[in-house]
Amino acid sequence: MKVVQTLPALEGGGVERGTLEIARALVGTGHESVVVSAGGRLAATLQSEGSRHVRWNIGRKHPATLLQIGSFRRWLATERPAVLHVRSRMPAWVCWRAWRRLPAIDRPRLVTTVHGLYSVSAYSEVMTRGERVIVVSDTAHRYVTNNYPAVDPSKLVRIYRGVDKRLYRRGLQPDAEWLSAWRAQYPHLVGKRLITLPGRLTRLKGHADFIAALEIVQARRSDVAGVVVGAAEPKHRAYEETLRRRAPWLTFTGHRADLREIMAVSEAVVSFSTHPESFGRTVLEALSLGTPVVGYDHGGVGEVLAQVFPSGRTTLGDSAAAAANLLRVLDDPAAAQRAISDHTFTVERMCAETLALYDELAS
Repeated sequence: MKVVQTLPALEGGGVERGTLEIARALVGTGHESVVVSAGGRLAATLQSEGSRHVRWNIGRKHPATLLQIGSFRRWLATERPAVLHVRSRMPAWVCWRAWRRLPAIDRPRLVTTVHGLYSVSAYSEVMTRGERVIVVSDTAHRYVTNNYPAVDPSKLVRIYRGVDKRLYRRGLQPDAEWLSAWRAQYPHLVGKRLITLPGRLTRLKGHADFIAALEIVQARRSDVAGVVVGAAEPKHRAYEETLRRRAPWLTFTGHRADLREIMAVSEAVVSFSTHPESFGRTVLEALSLGTPVVGYDHGGVGEVLAQVFPSGRTTLGDSAAAAANLLRVLDDPAAAQRAISDHTFTVERMCAETLALYDELAS
């Protein structure tokens, strides 16, 4: 079985990592895996694990991208995959139009995944046009049914995202080399109890709420330090400067490839996104490490916390409640270890359910 997955690029992020996980599972079970993207730092990893990467920029948000529909249709006709799995909106427009123009007998089975709670529009609606539509949570399922009522509910398949417990294993501790480099780069954090907010620097990630909660916590605990792990795009530089002026005591690391290790040495991880997210992958990874999470009880984050670490749920926008939750974690760090149990959010289950869907369609 040949499966083609498409997405804008392979730079990093949850969608990209999920693509690599499915590609790895396909190769590991003897199937042929092809990924179409504009490339990026994960492309070499993808290829080293046995997949083929086709460099093709069909994810650029520009009308001219649609001029590639004809060439992509011809490429599909030559490749003849069993399944075409589309993971992002702009590539979906190219793929869906190319797929529709193929003779019915020559079309691969079309799968789309609703990874995010996109703005409701005709542009976003293309993600519901797959013959099967994977939704990554019950939150994403409700998003589709509430906003696109014409979609046949029988097409929707919930497949939770998963965490690789071999990589995010309970009690993982970074090695001495990493710890030495971390302490050398951030000497002011040595001896501090870290509370970490992962996520790119945009207002939606709730940095202002994080600062407000930490100010309350630090009034009680002088040994606490806040860390923000994530880069700011050029258009958000002014926002970053505003945050730095408001909280000069906050540590901004920029983009890091070692978020796992940072979460492992943190006392808590927070998720204060002001808009609901479709899933809470970083939340799940922190919990899998055994690091407690305090997060707003809405969207996919609330859904994950309700099943895995319900005491971490916090009312949206309530900085005092968030601070109280963080103080409880700091006072009783073992609570997370007691509360977090085995769960269904594993990468093995995600891959097995996705490959079973491919097999059902291809058959």
